[in-house]
Amino acid sequence: MATPRPRDIPLLPGSPRRLSPQAGTRGGQGPKHGQQYLQTPGPRAPGLQGSSSRDPGQPCGPESARSSSVINNYLDANEPVSLEARLSRMHFHDNQRKVDYVLAYHYRKRGMHLAQGFPGHSLAIVSNGETGKEPHAGGPGDIELGPLDALEEERKEQREEFEHNLMEAGLELEKDLESKSQGSVFVRIHAPWQVLAREAEFLKIKVPTKKEMYEIKAGGSIAKKFSAALQKLSSPLQPRVPEHSNNKMKNLSYPFSREKMYLYNIQEKDTFFDNATRSRIVHEILKRTACSRANNTMGINSLIANNIYEAAYPLHDGEYNSPEDDMNDRKLLYQEWARYGVFYKFQPIDLIRKYFGEKIGLYFAWLGLYTSFLIPSSVIGVIVFLYGCATIEEDIPSREMCDQQNAFIMCPLCDKSCDYWNLSSACGTARASHLFDNPATVFFSIFMALWATMFLENWKRLQMRLGYFWDLTGIEEEEERAQEHSRPEYETRVREKMLKESNKSAVQKLETNTTESGHEDDEDKLTWKDRFPGYLMNFASILFMIALTFSIVFGVIVYRITTAAALSLNKATRSNVRVTVTATAVIINLVVILILDEIYGAVAKWLTKIEVPKTEQTFEERLILKAFLLKFVNAYSPIFYVAFFKGRFVGRPGSYVYVFDGYRMEECAPGGCLMELCIQLSIIMLGKQLIQNNIFEIGVPKLKKLFRKLKDETEAGETDSAHSKHPEQWDLDYSLEPYTGLTPEYMEMIIQFGFVTLFVASFPLAPVFALLNNVIEVRLDAKKFVTELRRPDAVRTKDIGIWFDILSGIGKFSVISNAFVIAITSDFIPRLVYQYSYSHNGTLHGFVNHTLSFFNVSQLKEGTQPENSQFDQEVQFCRFKDYREPPWAPNPYEFSKQYWFILSARLAFVIIFQNLVMFLSVLVDWMIPDIPTDISDQIKKEKSLLVDFFLKEEHEKLKLMDEPAPRSPGGGDRSRSRVASSAPSGQSQPGSVMSSGSQHTNV
Repeated sequence: MATPRPRDIPLLPGSPRRLSPQAGTRGGQGPKHGQQYLQTPGPRAPGLQGSSSRDPGQPCGPESARSSSVINNYLDANEPVSLEARLSRMHFHDNQRKVDYVLAYHYRKRGMHLAQGFPGHSLAIVSNGETGKEPHAGGPGDIELGPLDALEEERKEQREEFEHNLMEAGLELEKDLESKSQGSVFVRIHAPWQVLAREAEFLKIKVPTKKEMYEIKAGGSIAKKFSAALQKLSSPLQPRVPEHSNNKMKNLSYPFSREKMYLYNIQEKDTFFDNATRSRIVHEILKRTACSRANNTMGINSLIANNIYEAAYPLHDGEYNSPEDDMNDRKLLYQEWARYGVFYKFQPIDLIRKYFGEKIGLYFAWLGLYTSFLIPSSVIGVIVFLYGCATIEEDIPSREMCDQQNAFIMCPLCDKSCDYWNLSSACGTARASHLFDNPATVFFSIFMALWATMFLENWKRLQMRLGYFWDLTGIEEEEERAQEHSRPEYETRVREKMLKESNKSAVQKLETNTTESGHEDDEDKLTWKDRFPGYLMNFASILFMIALTFSIVFGVIVYRITTAAALSLNKATRSNVRVTVTATAVIINLVVILILDEIYGAVAKWLTKIEVPKTEQTFEERLILKAFLLKFVNAYSPIFYVAFFKGRFVGRPGSYVYVFDGYRMEECAPGGCLMELCIQLSIIMLGKQLIQNNIFEIGVPKLKKLFRKLKDETEAGETDSAHSKHPEQWDLDYSLEPYTGLTPEYMEMIIQFGFVTLFVASFPLAPVFALLNNVIEVRLDAKKFVTELRRPDAVRTKDIGIWFDILSGIGKFSVISNAFVIAITSDFIPRLVYQYSYSHNGTLHGFVNHTLSFFNVSQLKEGTQPENSQFDQEVQFCRFKDYREPPWAPNPYEFSKQYWFILSARLAFVIIFQNLVMFLSVLVDWMIPDIPTDISDQIKKEKSLLVDFFLKEEHEKLKLMDEPAPRSPGGGDRSRSRVASSAPSGQSQPGSVMSSGSQHTNV
């Protein structure tokens, strides 16, 4: 390579600076391979502005044309492109090339001053294969750089190399000039057709063929008529979206191949791949492009982690609230999906998938199916609740408790200050308990267990249907490719390990590795010994967090006990002790749960980081498991306590269990703990949903957006006023909140699914409140994705991953939990045993008396008797709820035969209930096939259609090649053009920059 002349300065592509001629020729060394040269502007005639600047001694001809095609272009801000001339704010300044991806970084200069004659306005540098125009020449002088910060200079060089490597991969770049003392710079990336075709073939992206769309036929005539009638009835609920109307039609798709271009209906190359696919292709290139100056860092994620770039994101399709008539997918999604006014409409799942990708599309499809399945469970839950309301007057045990003539004198609820009391005073609690503790709740528990199984089976069917329509078959290779990209933290840890083991030899080994390797050798990876401290920290931290949750639950128990004892001392508050203590304790539990939820989310993320998982998928799965475990324990431990432990360790009169001196363990209400469980469950569920939705999901993002806006305004002193009035799309998207994944959305719904299924026997109205919440949640999440978040990268996936396993586990665990709630917490089994074993007439008359044991008040411990008893009559015996022998029995106060009989009946019910429901769940699972019949038939039919289509196209191709076609005046023939269209499209085109395997001309 020839030594550059004094006017040819070596410069990496996309560099925002120019060096002096002396710096470029010092030592007489030529440029390194792959470097470009920037023409240093000299005096020129006014008529040359906008033309390529070429040295008179530079050779002409094709070589010169190809050389000039890679000169960096300057777009002068003194002659800006008018807003009217801009076709779209999603294109380069030439109004032709679409911006497929944006890289953003923040820079800060120190000691910079402008040379004489250099314009102090914002410029843009285009590294893209055009012949560019030069800035105004004010003489041969150049920018003189002051002493930049060492770290900033190092990052700058790394960015230059990375952008150079992107150009080597065939991408075209446009970036802003760093003309201010500090600010944000946006690197716009465009993928030309050659790159799109090459990467689409490498990624095996399925695209529509020339074959016309064919209809997915229903199974039989009855099913077809039913489907047509249902579609006609639901037409007002359908969104007015083009992609939603053709849900019965499908394109015949085939993986893209440059050798089979004749198979595809390519009308315009610019629109053949949609925006999501284009950004996905660019993102794949960004992930595998290396940067040797950044310790051989692989991919854009590593550069962002090292603060070399600040953000990387694809652009939204314009504004969602623009007054113009032009419609884009984002605006359509906002009007038909992301507004609360369209809450009654179905979701446009196909358009969601097209715009956001398959991963987010599957989330909203799952959320929509879950919400629709809550409708029948809500209806049944309301019926069960209304049944309890209708039969409340017919409930014999509650009538006996409310009958004042029975005069059940109960033992004091606390020592000294509490007096004897009549059971009839708890009439309201007993009647309210019947609303949720009735035979219908058993049926509802069985129904909800089968409902969970049917929901999961229908989701598997819907997942298969969407996978067929979205061409997700054969996606395993993409998932394997995703496993090849290591996380930046993993690469850093491996590099530290190698540096520690072999000092400089490891660094030399890293430097000699080629950028194509992309991953460590087998010996250059972390072993279980390297990860053992992280695993140990994870185990200890999780145990500590669980113990912390249990200790907080115990603290609330102590609060209830001490508060109840304190309120009992005052006559004015003695009558409302139970209500006050229960309400305040539940509110404390709710506040603690909300606070610990945020803490546990951050702790789970930190624990996963110190494990150093290799890939993003492994990191996400481990993070989900830890966060779910901690949040599950946090949300449900107070409920588990009330359901299964409260009132079980009280003791009996004369031998109570004390937490501290003088503080007895708390007992259940006279009507049982089921009513208190219902109150606890409803307040925590409703409060968690309302507060998290209104504060965390709506308020916090708005506060972050406001803070970012104020920050941008404080740093906007040097911005152009015209630019601020008409910001570009990348500026608008940069101000949005970055997308951080679907884990918070899934986690919120999974916890709600647990509230709906785990304790539904105690709260039949849980599905109703979940349904009301989800109707709002769907539109809330939709609005967040469309209006408040940057556009996520389109990620292809065939299922919802580990979340399905968690849902299945909760569904199975709910069978056990509901069985124990019915058997232990409720009075269903004691009533059943009494009615069929102890009742004289087969009814529940006398049931309350049967559940109460006698205690001789003379045997109360000294100092625990009621002081200044105001009871009307002298009390010899008081009653307490338990199955124990009377004082006159040979073994007084021991557990009676009825206790052991009922205990065995409870355990038998748990076993029978669990096995019955599990059998019915397996039966439902077997009866509902995972793959719909019409989809399995269409998969087989599509294969035959594809073969027929291939044979037909090959036959036409051979026929055109064999027939002698008349030659055109230009010397070409039709068959040759047809064959040329099927050739690989990675050949060199004028004005394009190809991959490192092709040409990259130095000027």
